[in-house]
Amino acid sequence: MGDAIELAAGDYRAAVGRRGAAMCRLAYGGQELIWRVPPDEPPPASHGLLLAPWPNRIRDGRYTFKGVERQLEVTEPRRGTALHGLAYAKPWLPVEIGSDRTRLTCELDGSDPGYPYRLELTADYELDAADGLTATLGARNTGDAPAPYGMGAHPFVSVAAPMDDAVLKLPASRRLPVDGRLLPSGAPEPVEGTEHDFRTPRPIGATAFDTAFTGLERDADGRAWTVVASGGTSVGVWGDASCGWLQVFSAEGLPEELNRRGLAVEPMTCPPDAFNSGTDLTVLEPGERTSSRFGIMRLAQAG
Repeated sequence: MGDAIELAAGDYRAAVGRRGAAMCRLAYGGQELIWRVPPDEPPPASHGLLLAPWPNRIRDGRYTFKGVERQLEVTEPRRGTALHGLAYAKPWLPVEIGSDRTRLTCELDGSDPGYPYRLELTADYELDAADGLTATLGARNTGDAPAPYGMGAHPFVSVAAPMDDAVLKLPASRRLPVDGRLLPSGAPEPVEGTEHDFRTPRPIGATAFDTAFTGLERDADGRAWTVVASGGTSVGVWGDASCGWLQVFSAEGLPEELNRRGLAVEPMTCPPDAFNSGTDLTVLEPGERTSSRFGIMRLAQAG
């Protein structure tokens, strides 16, 4: 795995890349639970990336914060958006490496176009023999002005072909309508009675996703679980109470070997274009910290 940080616990194996602190591998008993990618190559379709200080898209890369208009780099030219934040392209410094855990840090120094705010980011990955992979992404405002902030993660759960046969459980009661640029076009709508209602597990079939969901059902610990059962294995992806949104993407339009061969399950603290809408946007005051947790594990019972 080249320069990856490799972790092990029980039957689990994981690897984390030093660029972007990206998830490069998670396997159980030799079975890959997410796409496995070399840490020194750009991941396909943003797989495994940590998304900060914003997840998803910002319309035209432009937003106004505290009365000042800012222009970010447009990193998705065909849709004219700033996509998935800044941290994924940065080098992260490992400050702790153990057999089953690692901590990496990254500094946003205010020099990025359109984001003149200073943040210290931390990514903690812990692998547990029973609970799989848990990640904690933290942010601290090290500057002297308030900073807009949101985060997300972008793992693709491996799906045995054909995806149509995979069984999906989504904990969401509402979905966000979008326009042709995948930007919000209205308020969240109920999923009841639509093709996007997977609150009761059922096969994915021909359903295509590139969809943000909210209204998430949670367990007693405040975690919202998405479960994908495929090829005899169930994989659970969870986000903590800070992650009020979930983006799901069914890998349409990717190269043939990846097309509908994975389901991106992306816990997010805010929806697409939150720098403009303000919906669930975190504003970090100077010196203030925030953190969010998500995890991935193999579940004992398939289906």
